[in-house]
Amino acid sequence: MPENLILSRPGQQNKSGDTEALFMKVFTGEVMTAFAEVNIMKDLHRVRTIDHGKSASFAVLGKAAARYHVAGTAIVGSNQIAANERVINIDDLLIADVAIYDLEDAKNHYDVRQEYSKQLGWALAREFDKKTMRVAVKAARSSGIIDDEPGGSVIKGGPTVATDGEVLAEAMFACAQTWDEKDILEWERSLVVKPAQFYLLAQTTKVLNRDWGGAGVYADGKVLKVAGIQIIKSNNLPSTNITAVTPGEKNDYTGDFTDTVALALQKEAIGTVKLKDLTVEKSGSDFHIMYQSTMMVAKYAMGHGILRPGCAIEISKAPA
Repeated sequence: MPENLILSRPGQQNKSGDTEALFMKVFTGEVMTAFAEVNIMKDLHRVRTIDHGKSASFAVLGKAAARYHVAGTAIVGSNQIAANERVINIDDLLIADVAIYDLEDAKNHYDVRQEYSKQLGWALAREFDKKTMRVAVKAARSSGIIDDEPGGSVIKGGPTVATDGEVLAEAMFACAQTWDEKDILEWERSLVVKPAQFYLLAQTTKVLNRDWGGAGVYADGKVLKVAGIQIIKSNNLPSTNITAVTPGEKNDYTGDFTDTVALALQKEAIGTVKLKDLTVEKSGSDFHIMYQSTMMVAKYAMGHGILRPGCAIEISKAPA
């Protein structure tokens, strides 16, 4: 009579309990890694986490002025600093889900769960970037909400700004000048462009030539900075007229972006409120028994909104 087979359970933690416990941790880690790999906007704006509630407010303060003290006079406070707030709502739960049929999973010669985990992470990252970029462009078109807070700016470069690297580089210098004149902080400035415009910049001699102070590598197709602004390429920069509100959106992400060529922003331009950060869930035993499948769901609950319009600039191909 054959002896009982002693199985090693690679998904079991310390040889006891759920036989897929470690698989779940790996899957979760892979989703979060995939999200971080392709998400570019998370480090380019302010992010705040709340424990409960449906919205959060960000304080927007004006500037203080300095003065000379006159001997013998009392210092009783001379600054009346303007203040206001921006309220950002939490959108409904955003999810990316996939069901994996056990038999097909067993027949595959590669780890299908690893590939699916990447797709879930990438899907949520794309939505995060799309929403925040739309908000940033809308910020560039908005006015300030306090007396001494500047509004956003739109630099209209005409059609050639989308097809000529030198014209686009000139527009970037105009962005830097605009920010300097508005007294916007010089650090944490970024520019987001689509791949076509990124590689136009990468082929522009004036941008790359180190003898002229350029920063980039022609052989690698890299552009590091123009006018002190870091350059980032993304397919998620809006380029269409978005008029419909997607069910579940509690903030305004609509707008006509057909002329948008590039987005310049300093970190204070927009904000994100997190109620539920990125997490992953796996279906339980009842679902597994009924469908002989495993359901994996990646999700988060966040919202995005405008903070300081003066920190955002849109480069547009609209006629000057």
